[in-house]
Amino acid sequence: MTASFQEGEPNLFSLSQIMHLMRVEFSRAQRYRYPIACLIVSVDRLGQLRDVYGYDAKEAILSEVVELLRTTTRSCDFLGRLSDDRFLAVVPHTPADGARVLGERLLSAARQLEFQAEGRELSVSCSIGASHNETGATLFFDAMLSAAEGALAEAQNAGGDRYVARDPGARTS
Repeated sequence: MTASFQEGEPNLFSLSQIMHLMRVEFSRAQRYRYPIACLIVSVDRLGQLRDVYGYDAKEAILSEVVELLRTTTRSCDFLGRLSDDRFLAVVPHTPADGARVLGERLLSAARQLEFQAEGRELSVSCSIGASHNETGATLFFDAMLSAAEGALAEAQNAGGDRYVARDPGARTS
């Protein structure tokens, strides 16, 4: 597969590319028995910010979040854009505790981002949903992705600006 990044977004794979890479890396992690985690990152209230301050403000915020992801993750991690202006980070060789450290680092750095629109200072926060396959109990990468999406929804429903992780191999009642 040729690495073609989305225009204007350095080191960011397209939706189809990041899903393919996650599938491949998940299979590799199962075969060689190393932990893997994935994080889905979403900017809180992005739609409202766009409605009030316009499309350019939204794109500026997303661009800064992409740069934040790029500088906070390792060169061996994979970053891609999902639908609805969300981002996926696939982080191989990373157990649950390592994913939490990364998530907390991303949240802290996002709070430091500064934006101005129409002469007003805008504060930005993110919500992060994560999952991992530390024990190898998860058989399909789709389960990891679904767990991370559920964790993201939980983080957003709790007010945002937080990290929530779910173990896709754990049974929920």
